Amino acid sequence: MISVLASITLHPGKRETFLEIFKARIQEVREEPGCIEYFPAVDVESGLPGQERDENVVTIIEKWQSVEALKVHLATPGMTAYRDSTKELVAGLALKVLQQA
Repeated sequence: MISVLASITLHPGKRETFLEIFKARIQEVREEPGCIEYFPAVDVESGLPGQERDENVVTIIEKWQSVEALKVHLATPGMTAYRDSTKELVAGLALKVLQQA
């Protein structure tokens, strides 16, 4: 199993529009072979030291059975459509693909 953290930096004021587009695809992705978990998350005030909050970042938290399943997901027509529909909203992307140590 792998975990994926995709930190998507959005242009200011575009978070709600992005989330609307993203949330419309969640169920479809969750039904893909190898998908264990898939959801967007935003920063919440915790009062904990070291926390860096950014209202223009949405973190996608994913779990997949394998890197191969993730690669298949990334090549689906749905992901192509998602990227096309959000490209004007996204300023940057940082991706972490992790396995348990």
